[in-house]
Amino acid sequence: MATELQKLVWEKLKEIPEGRVTTYKHLADALNTKAVRSVASAVGKNPYAPNVPCHRVVLSSKKVGQYTHILGVKRKIELLQKEGVVIDNNLVVNFDKIIFSWDAQ
Repeated sequence: MATELQKLVWEKLKEIPEGRVTTYKHLADALNTKAVRSVASAVGKNPYAPNVPCHRVVLSSKKVGQYTHILGVKRKIELLQKEGVVIDNNLVVNFDKIIFSWDAQ
């Protein structure tokens, strides 16, 4: 059974536009919580991927990060690239231009 935080995280993930990425910190801020690790854990437990786009959450360092899928990070990169996100050496290219933040809304 999902926790309330997990449900909130999964709902918030739906707001990230295709072709954009966000960070775990931005996502936690959007949920008004400082529990970034708990948010990251909820992202990793998303049972609705890729329809609920947890693949659009990356690290603040611009690294793609992990992906809970049988193909792992390779699959995450494929999904991002299919949406037009350029990845080079596991880093998001043009990170500053495609970062999505709820603050900017």
